Amino acid sequence: MQYHPDRNPNNPDAEERFKEVTEAYAILADSEKRSLYDRFGHAGVGSAAAGNGVGFDASAFQDLGDIFGEFFGFGDVFGGGRRRSRVQRGADLREDLTIEFEEAAFGVEKRVIVRRHEVCEECHGSGAAPGKEPTTCRSCNGRGQVRYQQGFFSIARTCPTCQGTGNVITDPCPKCKGEGRILRQRPVDAKIPAGVEDGTRIRFAGGGEAGPHGGPAGDLYIVLHVKDHPFFVREGNDLHCAIPLSVTQAALGAEIQVPTLDGEHTLKIPEGTQPGTTFRIRNKGVHVLHGHGKGDLYVEVRVQIPSKLTKRQKELLQELETTAKIDNQPMMRTLLGKVKDMFG
Repeated sequence: MQYHPDRNPNNPDAEERFKEVTEAYAILADSEKRSLYDRFGHAGVGSAAAGNGVGFDASAFQDLGDIFGEFFGFGDVFGGGRRRSRVQRGADLREDLTIEFEEAAFGVEKRVIVRRHEVCEECHGSGAAPGKEPTTCRSCNGRGQVRYQQGFFSIARTCPTCQGTGNVITDPCPKCKGEGRILRQRPVDAKIPAGVEDGTRIRFAGGGEAGPHGGPAGDLYIVLHVKDHPFFVREGNDLHCAIPLSVTQAALGAEIQVPTLDGEHTLKIPEGTQPGTTFRIRNKGVHVLHGHGKGDLYVEVRVQIPSKLTKRQKELLQELETTAKIDNQPMMRTLLGKVKDMFG
């Protein structure tokens, strides 16, 4: 536009620059010419470009109008505008839902109250009063655009009267005031599958806003927030927990009852179990989402040392000390520890 001849009368330099811009666009818009230019430079497309009538070719102006319209907000330049459809897809909606840890593990059905626009049952989404129909817009004669002439350019803009639809509602529906939609609250029964995690998003097709003027509805997305468990920690489909053991249970071995999501499970602790030992209980984790099987439960035992002892307890431990002497020397570093230090 800066170098257009209409803005630069009797200016050969501006005219030459305008030809260069038009020629460049003709090359970039044609994949074959662009390939030739990439390989051979201007020499590879000079004859082809000239053969297509670059410079003031009207078809080039038609395409350039799209660029001017996009970057400068002029709408459609040199014609070719499109009429905007009244029927549009409705917006998507999001609802957040908080569920219990066990509900996420086993699945649950929850009712969610959704506030959304629905199709007006009086006008069935048309926005016109019963028995009436939208009429052709007089401002644009149903084209959806109005055209302005500015020197060499013919500029099309969206019709401000009908907003580009080509139709206007002269007799609006009394119930929806011509909107074609009514705001309502509806309960949605959401079936939450087993194995979902915090942040899981569930899509309900068509559960969002109804589209304007009878358009299709958007989708509803329910985002899940899972509460923490009192002692289980989830990692993928596996569960982790820590169980306290007494000194005698760790030394002599024992059978303890470990809680799981399915109830208590008997875990056998072998004698001489060291603090921090982790036991794996298969298939006591969380269901695989949309799959088969479960994860595992990992139980870490933590030996608790009593902080207060009775006189008799002290006597027994002192007696044990005389028979179970330990050499309090620094422990040898294991090979694994050395490797960790090397790559630490």
